Amino acid sequence: MSFFKNFTSNPKNDFFAGVTVSLAMIPEVVAFAFVANIDPLVALSGAFIIGLITAIFGGRPGLISGAAGAVAVIFVNLIRDGHVKGLEMDIPVDNMGYYYLLAAVILMGIIQIFAGVLKLGRFVRLIPHSVMMGFVNGLAIVIFIAQVKMFSHKIPNPDPNSVDKYLSVFMQGSELYIMIGLVLFTMAIIHFLPKLTTKVPAALTAILITTFGVILLDVEGITTVGSYIREGGGEGLKGEFPTPNKELWQFLPFNLETFTFILPYAFLAASVGLIESLMTMNLVDELTDTRGRGNRECVAQGMGNIASGLLGGTGGCGMIGQTVININAKGRGRLSGVVMALTLLTFILFADKYIEQVPIAALIGVMFMMVIETFAWSSFRILKKIPRSDAFVLIAVSAITVFFDLAIAVFIGVIISALAFSWENAKRIRARKSVDDNGVKTYEIFGPLFFGSTTGFTEKFDVANDPEEVVIDFKDSRIADMSGIEAINKLSERYQKAGKKLHLKHLSKDCIKLLKIADDIVDVNVLEDPTYKVVADGFNYEDED
Repeated sequence: MSFFKNFTSNPKNDFFAGVTVSLAMIPEVVAFAFVANIDPLVALSGAFIIGLITAIFGGRPGLISGAAGAVAVIFVNLIRDGHVKGLEMDIPVDNMGYYYLLAAVILMGIIQIFAGVLKLGRFVRLIPHSVMMGFVNGLAIVIFIAQVKMFSHKIPNPDPNSVDKYLSVFMQGSELYIMIGLVLFTMAIIHFLPKLTTKVPAALTAILITTFGVILLDVEGITTVGSYIREGGGEGLKGEFPTPNKELWQFLPFNLETFTFILPYAFLAASVGLIESLMTMNLVDELTDTRGRGNRECVAQGMGNIASGLLGGTGGCGMIGQTVININAKGRGRLSGVVMALTLLTFILFADKYIEQVPIAALIGVMFMMVIETFAWSSFRILKKIPRSDAFVLIAVSAITVFFDLAIAVFIGVIISALAFSWENAKRIRARKSVDDNGVKTYEIFGPLFFGSTTGFTEKFDVANDPEEVVIDFKDSRIADMSGIEAINKLSERYQKAGKKLHLKHLSKDCIKLLKIADDIVDVNVLEDPTYKVVADGFNYEDED
């Protein structure tokens, strides 16, 4: 029952949201195809396959997946180097890099399935909120820049030795003004229509009105979806239903050399794809106040990429831009993702001539409104109110996402947050000292004892001047890791060498066991054991799947 539980709760909203997203998907997927130097139809086929499978089997209803740019960028060098390898091996095909791409996408999917089976999806919970806000802001800026680049025309590169086949020339004069006007017109409809009525989807209505207006008024010099594709070297949207690529098995050499060549690209693409998908899932969780299943999403992403590679499509992952459009259009169920994928396929098979007439300006307007709604504007307001470390992480993740890569940004953000957290907690270790009537000195420890606080913990004790009997009370402290246990071991040895009696009070049985195994310390008396365990072993994560 759980499989169909979230298929749809509102078929109307899910249907129109799916259609809207499919239209917004086309220019972005095509643009990323040009980045990766592959046929746009390969990217669109991948978007259909991955989008359909993840919509049905994924762990987050409402999340939209497709041939995303974060993954496409990784495969640029693979395709180029794969083509060179094909020439060196004298293989009778002109695009050998394409077959290496398909193999890498399949391997990427296998890695993602293993990540889901090993339940690595749960680690997305460890991503701090400051990293999440930085990710959202950075990605909004990246999407904005990608839309601005569409205010240009592609012309053949006169340099035959250049990697880039085409150069971009920015629009000028009346063409630029008309483009800006249409974008603003589309954005105005999306903004004001919901104030008049919510019975029709604002984004889809804006696209249709702008398109029909351009056609009826016969506006010249407009960049449409069709002209945009042809400028980049594509032949149009017309394609065929994806079928198993038999040439993959015919031309690609299946040996260790091929595996070692594609493995680094596949692993990086799998990592980036899962990070972007899980971060997008987290964002949808916040927007809808529900919870997705990360491990199931990992497996579904893997299934989608394997199927895409086998059927001749490129790799992909969750797409935050299209997902936000879907959520804003009230697409909440799996049906919205299914409709998106099937509509995309319909465009490719039957409605290519109609979709090619849609002005790029209308789709840019939709994406600009999505950027405005995605960007965490509240981050400006809270920047001076949050801890400096969090503010630094937020800004750093945003900048790294824009200038480098999403995966690198998230990794660096998590590392900085972890170091800042460790440093702050390391400073919290303290001891209250007292001596009773019998001359027994007691150290009451406060704060966590872990790798970052062991030095401060050790400095609290005066072994040489302490009395013959000492008690260390851990009632208000917790032993977090082996570094903490080792610190107790070494302190116990110091007291033993000084010929003094040491009592460890309120220490768990787990810690006692590890202490004795670690250094075989004799005569460590334990009083009043509590019920807690070593913190590192005490977390009991509920199986989310």
